[in-house]
Amino acid sequence: MVGKVSKNEIRVRIHTRIRRKVKGTPEQPRLAVFRSLKHIYAQIIDDRKGITLASASSNDKSAPGGGGNVAGAKTIGKLIAERALQAGVKKVVFDRGGYLYHGRIKALADAAREAGLEF
Repeated sequence: MVGKVSKNEIRVRIHTRIRRKVKGTPEQPRLAVFRSLKHIYAQIIDDRKGITLASASSNDKSAPGGGGNVAGAKTIGKLIAERALQAGVKKVVFDRGGYLYHGRIKALADAAREAGLEF
Protein backbone atom coordinates (compact mmCIF):
# COMPACT_ATOMS: atom_id res chain seq x y z
CA MET A 1 0.00 0.00 0.00
CA VAL A 2 1.32 3.43 -0.92
CA GLY A 3 1.39 5.96 1.91
CA LYS A 4 -0.04 9.44 1.58
CA VAL A 5 2.51 12.19 0.95
CA SER A 6 2.16 15.15 3.31
CA LYS A 7 1.55 18.66 2.02
CA ASN A 8 4.81 19.84 3.57
CA GLU A 9 6.82 17.18 1.70
CA ILE A 10 5.25 18.37 -1.56
CA ARG A 11 6.03 22.01 -0.65
CA VAL A 12 9.65 21.16 0.14
CA ARG A 13 9.98 19.36 -3.21
CA ILE A 14 8.59 22.40 -5.04
CA HIS A 15 10.86 24.71 -3.03
CA THR A 16 13.89 22.63 -4.00
CA ARG A 17 12.92 22.93 -7.65
CA ILE A 18 12.51 26.71 -7.30
CA ARG A 19 15.86 27.08 -5.51
CA ARG A 20 17.67 25.50 -8.47
CA LYS A 21 16.74 28.60 -10.47
CA VAL A 22 16.53 31.38 -7.87
CA LYS A 23 19.90 32.54 -6.52
CA GLY A 24 20.59 35.55 -4.35
CA THR A 25 23.56 37.68 -5.38
CA PRO A 26 25.11 40.71 -3.63
CA GLU A 27 23.48 42.98 -6.26
CA GLN A 28 20.09 41.25 -6.10
CA PRO A 29 19.64 39.16 -2.92
CA ARG A 30 16.85 36.66 -2.36
CA LEU A 31 13.67 37.53 -0.44
CA ALA A 32 12.76 34.19 1.15
CA VAL A 33 9.34 33.68 2.75
CA PHE A 34 8.22 31.03 5.23
CA ARG A 35 4.75 30.76 6.70
CA SER A 36 3.43 28.71 9.55
CA LEU A 37 -0.09 28.54 10.87
CA LYS A 38 0.54 31.27 13.44
CA HIS A 39 3.30 33.42 11.92
CA ILE A 40 4.99 34.57 8.72
CA TYR A 41 8.73 35.13 8.29
CA ALA A 42 10.76 36.96 5.62
CA GLN A 43 14.53 37.18 5.08
CA ILE A 44 16.76 39.00 2.60
CA ILE A 45 19.63 36.57 1.88
CA ASP A 46 22.91 36.88 -0.03
CA ASP A 47 23.50 33.27 -1.12
CA ARG A 48 27.08 33.82 -2.31
CA LYS A 49 28.26 34.94 1.12
CA GLY A 50 25.66 32.87 2.97
CA ILE A 51 24.46 35.74 5.14
CA THR A 52 21.11 37.25 6.03
CA LEU A 53 21.05 40.98 5.30
CA ALA A 54 17.64 41.73 6.84
CA SER A 55 14.81 39.80 8.43
CA ALA A 56 11.33 40.35 9.77
CA SER A 57 8.68 38.13 11.27
CA SER A 58 5.31 38.44 12.90
CA ASN A 59 6.93 36.73 15.90
CA ASP A 60 9.19 39.74 16.60
CA LYS A 61 8.34 41.92 19.55
CA SER A 62 9.23 44.98 17.46
CA ALA A 63 6.70 44.02 14.76
CA PRO A 64 3.50 46.06 15.08
CA GLY A 65 0.49 43.77 15.43
CA GLY A 66 0.44 40.82 13.13
CA GLY A 67 0.24 37.11 13.09
CA GLY A 68 -0.54 34.43 10.61
CA ASN A 69 -3.17 36.32 8.65
CA VAL A 70 -3.19 38.55 5.56
CA ALA A 71 -3.04 41.76 7.62
CA GLY A 72 0.02 40.44 9.44
CA ALA A 73 1.64 39.52 6.13
CA LYS A 74 1.13 43.08 4.86
CA THR A 75 2.81 44.58 7.93
CA ILE A 76 5.75 42.15 7.61
CA GLY A 77 6.06 43.02 3.90
CA LYS A 78 6.35 46.72 4.75
CA LEU A 79 8.76 46.00 7.60
CA ILE A 80 11.09 43.81 5.51
CA ALA A 81 11.16 46.44 2.75
CA GLU A 82 12.09 49.18 5.25
CA ARG A 83 14.85 47.03 6.76
CA ALA A 84 16.14 46.07 3.30
CA LEU A 85 16.31 49.71 2.21
CA GLN A 86 18.22 50.53 5.42
CA ALA A 87 20.68 47.75 4.52
CA GLY A 88 21.11 49.27 1.05
CA VAL A 89 19.08 46.70 -0.89
CA LYS A 90 16.60 47.90 -3.51
CA LYS A 91 16.28 44.96 -5.92
CA VAL A 92 15.55 41.41 -4.78
CA VAL A 93 14.60 38.05 -6.23
CA PHE A 94 11.39 36.68 -4.71
CA ASP A 95 11.51 33.13 -3.32
CA ARG A 96 7.99 32.04 -2.42
CA GLY A 97 9.28 28.99 -0.55
CA GLY A 98 7.20 26.44 -2.43
CA TYR A 99 3.92 28.08 -1.45
CA LEU A 100 1.34 29.18 -3.99
CA TYR A 101 1.56 32.87 -4.88
CA HIS A 102 -1.74 33.54 -3.21
CA GLY A 103 -3.15 34.89 0.05
CA ARG A 104 -0.51 35.71 2.66
CA ILE A 105 2.44 35.24 0.28
CA LYS A 106 0.91 37.60 -2.30
CA ALA A 107 -0.01 40.14 0.41
CA LEU A 108 3.57 40.17 1.72
CA ALA A 109 5.01 40.58 -1.81
CA ASP A 110 2.60 43.39 -2.73
CA ALA A 111 3.30 45.26 0.52
CA ALA A 112 7.06 44.95 -0.02
CA ARG A 113 6.69 46.31 -3.57
CA GLU A 114 4.59 49.25 -2.35
CA ALA A 115 7.20 50.04 0.32
CA GLY A 116 9.98 50.34 -2.28
CA LEU A 117 11.48 46.93 -3.07
CA GLU A 118 11.80 46.01 -6.75
CA PHE A 119 11.20 42.43 -7.96
